[in-house]
Amino acid sequence: MPAPRLETVMPIGALAERTGVKVETIRYYEQVGLLPPPERSEGNQRRYGLRHVERLAFIKHARDLGFAVDAIRTLLNLSDNPALACDEAHAISVSHLADVRHKIARLRSLEKELERIAAACSGGVAACDCAIIEALADHSQCRHAAH
Repeated sequence: MPAPRLETVMPIGALAERTGVKVETIRYYEQVGLLPPPERSEGNQRRYGLRHVERLAFIKHARDLGFAVDAIRTLLNLSDNPALACDEAHAISVSHLADVRHKIARLRSLEKELERIAAACSGGVAACDCAIIEALADHSQCRHAAH
């Protein structure tokens, strides 16, 4: 039988330092219900434990992967209820992957357009013959798909 974990109690600054999440962000996650409210000291200071560290690590990793707060809320609920089927987690990840791929395609299109207008600049005078200024002023000159 594994030894019970000792509960470490820490203030919000120590939690922020330990997890790499800013204090303001931790408070936000509490406000939106992703992170459970901590116990309070007699002086009304927040006191966080290992369950907060673990949950915040989950949230941070999900945010680093670009998941939205609502998706993270659902994933946390699934994590908190291991008897539930993971179909919803799969659907969330597949949808997010499609969004990421769409953003990548759009960025590639933007990259090509920026390369085109940057290459068209011959270093002339901005007021009369700068291809970049002209392209930005006249959207019809754009050749990428995201107008």
